[in-house]
Amino acid sequence: MFQIAISVLIVDDDEAHAQAVAESLRRVNCECTIANSGPKGAELIESQQFDVIITDLKMDEVDGLAILRKAKEELPDAEVIVLTAHSSIPSVVTAMQGGAYTYLTKPLDIQELRQSVDKASSRIRLIRRNISLAKGLDERFGFEGVIGNSPSMHRVIEQLKNLAPTDTTVLILGESGTGKELVARAIHQNSPRKSKPFVPLNISALPESILESELFGHEAGAFTGAATKRVGKFEYANGGTLFLDEVGEMPAETQIKLLRVLEERKITRLGSNDEKSINVRLVAATNANLKSEMEEGAFRGDLYYRLSVVTIYLPPLRDRREDIPLLIDHFLKEFCKRQGREVEGLSRAARQALLSFDWPGNIRQLRNVIEGMLALDMDGKLDVDDLPTELAELGGESPDGLIGGSGTDMLIGRPLDEVEKYYIARALELTGGKREETAVMLGMGERTLYRKIKEYGLK
Repeated sequence: MFQIAISVLIVDDDEAHAQAVAESLRRVNCECTIANSGPKGAELIESQQFDVIITDLKMDEVDGLAILRKAKEELPDAEVIVLTAHSSIPSVVTAMQGGAYTYLTKPLDIQELRQSVDKASSRIRLIRRNISLAKGLDERFGFEGVIGNSPSMHRVIEQLKNLAPTDTTVLILGESGTGKELVARAIHQNSPRKSKPFVPLNISALPESILESELFGHEAGAFTGAATKRVGKFEYANGGTLFLDEVGEMPAETQIKLLRVLEERKITRLGSNDEKSINVRLVAATNANLKSEMEEGAFRGDLYYRLSVVTIYLPPLRDRREDIPLLIDHFLKEFCKRQGREVEGLSRAARQALLSFDWPGNIRQLRNVIEGMLALDMDGKLDVDDLPTELAELGGESPDGLIGGSGTDMLIGRPLDEVEKYYIARALELTGGKREETAVMLGMGERTLYRKIKEYGLK
C-alpha cells in the first residue's frame, strides 16, 4: 500500500495487541516501533521522529491523552490515532479536540487501520512537501520579500542571510527604486531584533532645521515651536533597526553628531544635557557615490567607513532582466489580492514590452506600471492596451526597433520558418537565454523549443 516507508510508533500496554498491530502494518511497508507502556512511549517521542503515533486510550501511569499531548509538543507534524475499547464518548471527544487525527475502536478492523495510517501519512507528506517547496522557492527566488533569481541577486541574498543574524552596520547602494528599503526590512525581519521596531527615515525629505530633532528628539522649549518633548527616531527604534535612506544628503554638522552616536551608542535630545544609552542597529542607504563625495569633502570619511562596515550593492533592473518575470508575477498577485481582482495574466505582447523596457525607475516603476495596468484593465486580461504609452510601442521589436503595428511589414512574405526563427531568437534574447521562460513566453512546450533551437542553430 505504502510506496514510501512510514515510521509508526505503537503505544499499548497490551503487548500481544501491540505486536499484532505492528505486524499488520509492517506488511504494507511501515517501520513500526513498539512501546509497551505510556512512559516508554513518551520517552520515545522525546528522542525519535515518527510520522504516525498509534496509542491506546486507556493505560496506567501515562494514558493515551497524555501521549497525544506529548506528541503535539514534541512532534507537531506527526499524526496521532487513538485506539479505544471503551465507548467513552467524552474521552474520544477530548482526544479529537486535543488534535488526534482520528480514533478507532477495538477489536480493530485491520483494513480500516491501514487506511487510517495511509491517509494520515499522506497528509504529513503533503505538509512536509509544501514546507520543502516553500523553502526551496525562498532559496531560489528570494529572502523574505527580496525577489530575484539572477546571479547578482543570488549574491545579494547570500549576503543578507549572513548579515541578518548579526548587529553589523550595513550600507546599501543602488539607484533610486532598486528596493533599498525592502532589503533593509529583510535584514531586520530575519534578525533577532524582528520583534522590535523597524524605523525608516528619509534624510532628503526633511529640512535641515528639523533633521536633528527627528533623529535625536528634543525637550520642550529647545527651540521656537518646540512646545512639548519629542522622542527621536533613535530612541523610538531602541532594540530594533533604524534605516536612514539617502544618507548622502545629511548635512555636515549632523554627520558629526551621527558619528558620535554610532561610536558611543548614546544620544542627547536637543535642549537637554542628559545622555541616553541606545541599542539600535543602523542600516543606511544612498543612490549617491559616497566615495566621490568623501574625496570632495562633502561627506565625512570617518562616517563613511563607520557606515560601510558591510556594503550591499543592488543592481538596476535593466541589469537583471531575468528577474522581471518573477517580479511581474509577484506584483500581479499582490495587487489582485489587494483590489479583489482576478485576471488571466499577461498577453505575450505585453510581457515582451515589459521585458524590453529599460526601467529607469527600476523595481518601483515596474510595480507602479503593474498596478496601473490592473486598474485600467476592463476585460480580465492584461494586454498592450493596458500599458502606459512609453511601453505600449514595445509590444515587440524588430532588428530596426519596433515590430508593433506596421513594423511587422518587414516579415510579410518571408517563409514561416524564418519568422519563427526570428521570434524564438528575440524571445531568447529577452529572457537572457532562459529556455523555460522563453517556452512560456512563446506558448511552446520546452521539448519543442529545444528542438527548434537546435534546428535553427540558435544558442
